[in-house]
Order: sequence, then C-alpha cells, then structure tokens
Amino acid sequence: MNKNRLEAFSDGVLAIIITIMVLSLKVPDGDSLSALRDTTGNALLSYLVSFVYVGIYWNNHHHTLQLVTRIDGSVLWANLGLLFFLSFLPFTTAWMDETDFAQTPVVVYGIDLLLISLAYFVLQATIVRIQGERSPLRQAVGRDRKGKASVALYLVGILAAAIDGGTARIGVWIGLGTFVAVAVIWVIPDRRLDRAFHHSHHDSEVRQVG
Repeated sequence: MNKNRLEAFSDGVLAIIITIMVLSLKVPDGDSLSALRDTTGNALLSYLVSFVYVGIYWNNHHHTLQLVTRIDGSVLWANLGLLFFLSFLPFTTAWMDETDFAQTPVVVYGIDLLLISLAYFVLQATIVRIQGERSPLRQAVGRDRKGKASVALYLVGILAAAIDGGTARIGVWIGLGTFVAVAVIWVIPDRRLDRAFHHSHHDSEVRQVG
C-alpha cells in the first residue's frame, strides 16, 4: 500500500488544525499594544505553544514516514488515531484562553498532549511491527528516552495542575511550564530519524550498484 496518500492527508489535516487555531484569535478592540495584550495576549501565548506542538508532530511525522517502505490498514488507523487527538488542540487551546488558564482546561489540555504522544508511539510501534525489529525506524527510535521523558513530564504537569487548590494557581503554572518544556525538548526535529533515513538510503544505493 502506497504511503503518499497517508502523508498528503495528514499534511492537510494538520494545516486545517493550524488554520482553525489562528481563526479563533480575537481582533484587539483598539489599535494599541495594550489593546492587543488585553484582548489577545493569552490567546497568542496559548496559540504559540499549540502551533509549536503541531509543527513538532508534522516534522517528526514527515521524518518517520521517510523510513516507511510499506503500510497496511493498521497503520492507517493508527495514523487516524494520532490525527484524532491532534484535532482536539484547537478546542483545548481555545478553552484555556477563554477561561484565563483555569485549572480544568489546563488539565484537559495536558491530557490531550499526553494522548497525542501515546498515539504517536502507537503509530511508530505499528510501523515497526510491519517492517520488523531490524527496520530502520526501530533502529532509529532505540529505547526512545526522549519520548519516555516527555510522557513523564506530561504526567507531572497534569498532576500538578489537577491537585492545585490555591488561589495563586502555582500548580497550574507548573503544569503549563512542563508542557512548554516538552515543546522545547522536541522543537528540533528528531535527528535519529534523519540519520537513519540517510543511512538506509545510502545502503540501498550501495546494493543497487553492487
């Protein structure tokens, strides 16, 4: 089964997600920076974080598919699962903004990020299952310490926000801080996948010459 349609469909969905998020931003009531801050300030911050997350998954999704030689129905469904949880980002982002980063919306936002991360892991595991343990993707991912660390940070952030009962909302800000920290960790594309692609491509060329 050809992977081109899967990649094209995924790119289209991610583009729509970004479009929906930017369309939810409110136009300032005035023409000053203070008006921008008062009307759109929080929304711009939450949009920036969510935009970075969508960019991260688009980047790594592209790098992952570079290492895919064939797919089947299970990969299509795993990919749809990833897109399903990503498609909630405009909703959870807008909810945080409109409630001024209230406790429950922040927890729900963190849960969505966690589910996206797990769905991406399922997608990679499904591809590895088809291509085998010696596949380029399996070799590139390795023990996936970065992915496991991200899941741990999501859980810390969700729990911190969930148990926060104070007026200072320290737990909520800790939660948001961990979500931003994960984005910073992943903002550079996963070089493991890129190196594995070039290594696999080189080996294929050598076999063809031989």
